[in-house]
Amino acid sequence: MGLKRTPLYEVHKALGAKLVDFGGWELPIQYTQVIGEHINTREKAGLFDVSHMGELLVTGKDAKKYLNMLITNDINLLVPKKVIYSPVPNEEGGVVDDLLVYMISDEEFLLVVNASNTDKDFAWFDSKLQELSGGSVKVENKSEHYGQLALQGLAAQQILQKLVSYNLNHIEFFFFENLEINGKKAIISRTGYTGEDGFEIYCTAKDTSEIWHEVTEAGEEYGICPVGLGARDTLRFEAGLPLYGHELSDNISPVEAGLKYFVKPNKDGFIGKAAIEEHYFGGAPRKLVGIEITSRGIPREGYRIVKNGIDVGYITSGTHSPTFKKGLGMALVSAEYAALGTELEDGKAHIGITDYAQDALGDIVFVELPKQGAVIVCGKTFGSVESVKAVSDLVAPVSGKVIEVNEALNDEPQLLNEAPYDNYVITVEMSDPGELETLMDDVEYEEFCGKEN
Repeated sequence: MGLKRTPLYEVHKALGAKLVDFGGWELPIQYTQVIGEHINTREKAGLFDVSHMGELLVTGKDAKKYLNMLITNDINLLVPKKVIYSPVPNEEGGVVDDLLVYMISDEEFLLVVNASNTDKDFAWFDSKLQELSGGSVKVENKSEHYGQLALQGLAAQQILQKLVSYNLNHIEFFFFENLEINGKKAIISRTGYTGEDGFEIYCTAKDTSEIWHEVTEAGEEYGICPVGLGARDTLRFEAGLPLYGHELSDNISPVEAGLKYFVKPNKDGFIGKAAIEEHYFGGAPRKLVGIEITSRGIPREGYRIVKNGIDVGYITSGTHSPTFKKGLGMALVSAEYAALGTELEDGKAHIGITDYAQDALGDIVFVELPKQGAVIVCGKTFGSVESVKAVSDLVAPVSGKVIEVNEALNDEPQLLNEAPYDNYVITVEMSDPGELETLMDDVEYEEFCGKEN
């Protein structure tokens, strides 16, 4: 089965976009450079194709009551033409998905869900119909009927205002209007996923391409540019916005993910309420935090977080921030290590040889190292070093998966003589950070070297 395509596939090809498989969709990861598209959105304006997002229509006389049982936020906060954000909880207090709810009327709501979860979400909502509504509510998957664009950035309003007669100042944050763009009907909401002011435009699939071109033309004088998924991710990351599958999942509660504001425990019951209330009132065992790398490097998803040799969590998202020009990340850590200013370490270990070892070996002429992806075991040989004096095994001080190999040593093994501590041989993601407790600390190492000498 081939990849799905949005109505703008041919537009992306014509623009020379780099297309990738994103959850079964063939979508642009970038048009030029991710950093350039990111900065252009922050400083001017960016146009995104988000037509892969899912749209579910919920209708019926009990639609409001039904939906309120399926989200943690309170549907009663809505009035027509208002939008709310909410996690969708499961029975255990985790998250099925997070979504936007657009109130069209008391008996009609449009749900905008994550693309990769559209089928799962539709099945989830459909499975709860009889139990929660007694058959008085209808759920329809309308995703194929919609195209969706996101216009974000400082100039977003000036650009869109050229195409609509309605005064966009009247659309407040998280509200929408049914408008026309040069005669084409569209829902225009003041929402977005970048941390910038902007709008999301919902139109028919057949009108999507024409509206894209009209917005692009209107934005030329403001420096608009098309933006791919790469910059969309770095923009949402800098804004601290969660991404399902990273900061949210079936086993991460909304409270753990920092979304307590969107949990309303005082409303009538909702799925998973008991489990979520334990975190809400009693404190969640884990907490999503922002982290800054204090040395060179980029925090990567899945890296373990360590404190004093104890595994305390893992990185959910990380990148080199184009705005702040440093490595930043979000991590889910044990609550006791989540205080602002806490110093943590990632679960990586750089493995090399000591100055004592290189002195004993003499001039190093050859290094044999494992391949990236190999698994090493504490106390076992993982490679060798050959010098003018002898061949010596490299023994793993910790267990883990090799995530980086110092390839420069293949051509210049003498680097280990020149600066052994600056030229590690491999980097591993530790499987048991507790093994660090078995190693010598600085004082013990100095004592060892003194005794040996």
